[in-house]
Amino acid sequence: MIILVLNCGSSSIKYQLLNMANSQLLAKGIVDRIGIKDSEIKLKTEDGKEYREVIDIPNHTVGVDLILKALVHPEHGVIKSVQEIDAVGHRVAHGGEIFTQSALITEHVKQEIEKCIELAPLHNPANLMGIVSMEKLLPGVKQVAVFDTSFHQTMPKESYLFAIPYEYYEKYKIRRYGFHGTSHKFVAQKCCTMMGVDFESVNIITCHLGNGASVAAIKKGKSIDTSMGFTPVDGLMMGTRCGAIDPGVLLFIAEKENLSLKDVNNVINKKSGVLGISGLSSDMRDLENASAEGNERAALAIRMYAYRVKKFIGAYAAAMGGVDYIIFTGGIGENDYEIRRMVCEGLEFLGVDFDVEKNHKLRGKDTEITKPESKTKVFLITTNEELVIATDTARIVSELQNN
Repeated sequence: MIILVLNCGSSSIKYQLLNMANSQLLAKGIVDRIGIKDSEIKLKTEDGKEYREVIDIPNHTVGVDLILKALVHPEHGVIKSVQEIDAVGHRVAHGGEIFTQSALITEHVKQEIEKCIELAPLHNPANLMGIVSMEKLLPGVKQVAVFDTSFHQTMPKESYLFAIPYEYYEKYKIRRYGFHGTSHKFVAQKCCTMMGVDFESVNIITCHLGNGASVAAIKKGKSIDTSMGFTPVDGLMMGTRCGAIDPGVLLFIAEKENLSLKDVNNVINKKSGVLGISGLSSDMRDLENASAEGNERAALAIRMYAYRVKKFIGAYAAAMGGVDYIIFTGGIGENDYEIRRMVCEGLEFLGVDFDVEKNHKLRGKDTEITKPESKTKVFLITTNEELVIATDTARIVSELQNN
């Protein structure tokens, strides 16, 4: 079964084409700067062919059409006809409380995704555009929505409710939803497969660390807590997001600086995090280079980042009554061995016997990074959210065909 995976943003579409007979990636790429000057499409095939074209892309439908044409192109294409595409899987940012798992896209499902737009105004509209565009271009092809939030719908009320008047939850569904769910679930299950243990028999803390970052507590196969909240700005310090903060700080700054709500939103989402502290960059690689050259604020931002990850690990170990596996994933988690070392220093009380030598300079390879005798084991596990989306899509469509 050949699956096309689409991840639609407000001005971009990331895509992958996979053959699920052997989980082989055939091609991947991005349509970028949709509706903006110098829009472009990029494609890279599994055998190394590359294609890039700067072309006017006024909307998502044109973008999706260009993807389909690129995939069947006689020179750089990987399939002969779009009819070879058996189904399309979409990353959808927010499924609210409605979707606890991936879903075959129907008119009802589209309506429910639309209802969640107020919970994810930047992401869900773009996700819907991708779905509608594909309906126009490949009518009749089955589509599946895979939600960032669905894995965390197992959280109990004491985890997901905020201590504000309960009526706001009843009226507006204001609560912790959590994100990165496909990644947290994927790396946790992958780790269990590596170790030959049942996913539902162990307690796992997953740390998805990148420009956006979150930690999840997975107890016996179920997410019971996660650091991102009602929006992805909560929890960890990130590239440009502030993470958890005393809300009184925002009220104070807004009054002193005469900021509107839009201004405050801009501060906490785009001007904070490691960028705000360092005044230099939101990229951890830039900060580590600057820190090595003696930049104190860059060094401070790095220490703050690692400290907050460590705090969540300690809290979630307590919440679950212990932890068996701690997993690092995401762009920083998979590639930044210094952050992993800083986070794991001092976790001996949790039974972590960290292997500094094995961790040193390790990048992007599924590896245990604790010593053999370590009671609590720590891993680097590479994530693949697109494969999760493709796998769920293939499963749902196969079940439909078999019925």
